[in-house]
Amino acid sequence: MASAPRPARSPGATPTSSSSSVAAALLASASALPARRFFQLHAHLLRTGLLAVSSAATTSAFLSLAAASLPSSRALTVLCHHLVTPSSLPSTFQCNSILRALSDPPDALRFLLRMRALGRRGNAFTLAILLKPHCALTHARQLHANVFVEGHLRDALLATSLMRCYVNCGDGDGVRRLFDEMLARDAVAWNVLIACYARNRRTKDALKLFEEMRGRESEAEPDDVTCILLLQACTSLGALDFGEQVWAYAEERGYGGELKVRNSLIAMYSRCGCVDKAYRVFCETPRKSVVSWSAMISGFAANGFGKDAISLFEEMIRSDVAPDEQTFTGVLSACSHSGLVDEGFRFFDMMRCEYGLKPNVRHYGCIVDLMGRAGLLDEAYELVTKEMRVAPDAMIWRTLLGACRVHGHVDLGECVINHLIELKAQQAGDYVLLLNTYAAVGEWNKVAEVRKLMQEKGMQTTPGCTTVEQNGEIHEFTADDDAHPRKVEIYEKLGEINRHLRIAGYVPNVSSELHDLDSEGKESALTYHSEKLAIAFALLVTPQHRPIRLAKNLRVCVDCHNFTKVFSGIYNRLVIVRDRTRFHHFVGGKCSCNDYW
Repeated sequence: MASAPRPARSPGATPTSSSSSVAAALLASASALPARRFFQLHAHLLRTGLLAVSSAATTSAFLSLAAASLPSSRALTVLCHHLVTPSSLPSTFQCNSILRALSDPPDALRFLLRMRALGRRGNAFTLAILLKPHCALTHARQLHANVFVEGHLRDALLATSLMRCYVNCGDGDGVRRLFDEMLARDAVAWNVLIACYARNRRTKDALKLFEEMRGRESEAEPDDVTCILLLQACTSLGALDFGEQVWAYAEERGYGGELKVRNSLIAMYSRCGCVDKAYRVFCETPRKSVVSWSAMISGFAANGFGKDAISLFEEMIRSDVAPDEQTFTGVLSACSHSGLVDEGFRFFDMMRCEYGLKPNVRHYGCIVDLMGRAGLLDEAYELVTKEMRVAPDAMIWRTLLGACRVHGHVDLGECVINHLIELKAQQAGDYVLLLNTYAAVGEWNKVAEVRKLMQEKGMQTTPGCTTVEQNGEIHEFTADDDAHPRKVEIYEKLGEINRHLRIAGYVPNVSSELHDLDSEGKESALTYHSEKLAIAFALLVTPQHRPIRLAKNLRVCVDCHNFTKVFSGIYNRLVIVRDRTRFHHFVGGKCSCNDYW
């Protein structure tokens, strides 16, 4: 017998709880619909009364489906028109669901204003939803004002989410201001501030937070994430002593076995020139990841131990650990820094043919650097302009420009500058490289022209600075620096060093001075470079048995390189200098780079 037809529901009828549950289940099962089908479903739900604001499950499922099916602007129109009216105001929970559906920050802000105008204030979670990871700075400041006025600063999750917005906007002062306003700070808030300082190159400020954090008994202590961030900051600054303090703390608190902490320690030791310590930590790590292998290979590469990097890479292959893009960046860099041209091309082919990895711009950069250092400049230019399968970026051209400076290839240097201009990526440092190239061949008229062009464009060069760490404190020096409190002792010591080195045969390399001066003027200008002042200070404060460690923000100049080689032999000191691209280990009058940098 056929079943009797079901009576039609009148538009104003109240849906049963079972039909509401069925509707919620149906909505939840659909991931997305074409816009036309979505509007048909919406009409059906309105006609049957199943989209009642009292049915939280149905409304929430409907909102999720709307977010997946409609562009943000259309979703806003539909949701606000049908769900937010004075007579049927959604609950705070439902308003939050609507906000989650709105991916565009301006749409979300407009909806927040509408719901508040109708009397629904929302809660801390409402504001947290509006904190999109990459919102505009004005958006972040508006929300900051709301958080402050409405007394939500006690909500650590909300406050740290807002801090991350400021970080992404590059507003370090805003991050610190909000941090100081917080009534209770957990480890996450401290870590966000540390990460912000590190990201904005306020590395010394990041390190200071470690002691500040440990000194506050009422607040959270550093955790494993804090240790990782601080080790990365020490890596950036070359702060070995401080990094070892962080490592000692990590071991004391039981974080020393964490793989990410150990990987960060390997990178820190490598970037502070302590390759032996980095390798010891690497060997003592029981379950090495591809990150562990890559960090150690890159450490060998940066310190000039190219053959060791290659041997470790081959051991990695034998251990059945598949190399990734970062591993090949490290091994190609090792070949570049050590002049291993044939090996570099072999690994480049291996990456593509055996492991099916597509070379990215960093890999091509290593190959261009490899060819440029070996004097194959025209071949490198051919590779960049005709053979690369990715668009060359500014770093590729700067690598080639640096090779032009080293080999005095003026014509190609001018051509490379034009490519940077086309990319609208030229910087003051690029013109300084061109200045070096002209100066190396004595074209002082061209030097003057480039200087005039830089002045017209308002380009400011990055001043060279060298840092020395002593007892966890960073001392920074610039050329002709007179700001250090021990400047009198430093200049006296540097004068003494210069006298001893000249007796031993050191002669200033005046080609390192870019101004058109006479020989005496150039020698005077070279005397007080930042590296030399830093060496004099380090000699005053560093015990004889400890290496002198320097970090330079630019490439070390030829004269300072020669100066440090002679110094290491005369004073019987190991000097480890980290410049912008690599390490130089000076001992016994020689450098680990073999003058190939």
